Amino acid sequence: MTRSSRLRPWLAAICLGASCLVLAPPAFARGPDGIADVAEKVIDAVVNISTSQTVEAKSGPSGDGRGAMPKLPPGSPFEEFFDDFFKNRRGGPGGGGGDLQPHKTTSLGSGFIVDTAGIVVTNNHVIADADEITVIMNDGSKFKADLVGVDKKTDLAVLKFTPSKPLIAVKFGDSDKLRLGEWVIAIGNPFSLGGTVTAGIVSARNRDISQGPYDNYIQTDAAINRGNSGGPLFNLDGDVIGVNTLIISPTGGSIGIGFAVPSKTVAGVVDQLRQFGELRRGWLGVRIQQVTDEIAESLSIKPARGALIAGVDDKGPAKPAGIEPGDVVVTFDGKEIKEPKDLSRVVADTAVGKAVDVVIIRKGAEQTVKVTLGRLEDTDKPVQVSNKTQEPADKPVTQKVLGLDLATLSKDLRGKYKVKDSIKGVVITNVDGSSDAAEKRLSPGEVIVEVAQEAVSNTADVKKRIDQLKKDGKKSVLLLIANSDGELRFVALSVQ
Repeated sequence: MTRSSRLRPWLAAICLGASCLVLAPPAFARGPDGIADVAEKVIDAVVNISTSQTVEAKSGPSGDGRGAMPKLPPGSPFEEFFDDFFKNRRGGPGGGGGDLQPHKTTSLGSGFIVDTAGIVVTNNHVIADADEITVIMNDGSKFKADLVGVDKKTDLAVLKFTPSKPLIAVKFGDSDKLRLGEWVIAIGNPFSLGGTVTAGIVSARNRDISQGPYDNYIQTDAAINRGNSGGPLFNLDGDVIGVNTLIISPTGGSIGIGFAVPSKTVAGVVDQLRQFGELRRGWLGVRIQQVTDEIAESLSIKPARGALIAGVDDKGPAKPAGIEPGDVVVTFDGKEIKEPKDLSRVVADTAVGKAVDVVIIRKGAEQTVKVTLGRLEDTDKPVQVSNKTQEPADKPVTQKVLGLDLATLSKDLRGKYKVKDSIKGVVITNVDGSSDAAEKRLSPGEVIVEVAQEAVSNTADVKKRIDQLKKDGKKSVLLLIANSDGELRFVALSVQ
């Protein structure tokens, strides 16, 4: 036997050992060991929410006696029930589709106890339009609950029931301290199965999915399904760091993309609902828009950031504070404002009547103004669409610039475009369909109020200022545009 052949068994053993070492799973491949301890600690504070609703019988448009399906919030537990009910049920005797009698429907969601006095937090869409709400404890005991208050904008609700025995409550953690990849635990009532524990990680923070004005969701891959709505999302300390609210799924089941309202938002909403029965949000009294790269270049702001003030309410707090259209808010009450959504959220979360410092950029220079916030009136009124008329046959065009046909405002033009007398500037009578102006959705009947933050009163003013910007080497010009009702917005157009 040669020396090399004598070594082969040892080499094989070494290779086998290395192979075993490589293939051995890491200790945390199945998640941290603390999940069981957390679940055991908080499970009795998580409840099921059962609701009932009386549905009136209504004949459908075909006259077949089938009730019309109620309009329900997307993702509502009611949605699944009604969908199955209206697709599968039969009509009167013999399945002939006779008129139905009013009947009650039921639904299940999730919630959690935040006060041993019987205070429960859940989603608004879980209890929306319910005639009766029942809290079901982990041991199966049931209690009738009253509605304390709701906030539709964050989809949160607070309930109150009278316990007959001592309760376990959970507390809110600090969602601002969450890190990407941190382990979290969801507990709820998926598909009406009762208390169910799932685990995952924080996939993203501050997620805006266009569900409301204050979107700031935690995204997680912890399994969240229908019925989990309103349930808590815990960190490994057993603190609530979110309320499970939405999922993205083509099938209706979990695909690992779930969203929770962060605890910082929830805690503030719950406190106000308990104290006032309603939300009292701060109000600045401005309309804001995104600071695009073009707008930032026009305003000499580097890098593009903040919230551009497009309009100021004459009766709002910003007006007496000296905030003007064209200002860019970069800091509010010590908090950095990177985009418009940041300003909307921080203003809403600030106490009504509080005096705050607001840092703005005006004509390239920073300055600080003091604003005392008012209260936002939650009217939910629909926004009126401005009237747009057809372009008149005889166009009194006096200037063509940047793909726009412009005319000095006259009494006739005000009448044709229904422009208010209070609006001063130069009216757009035509837009070149291949121009940058068309891409930015400028349209006939709108009025140019300012060019590069300077008021204009005639077409010569517009032409003169744009020519000067070209000479100065500017790539774009900032226009302040008013619609026929006087609502303002900023538009940056290329001058090259």
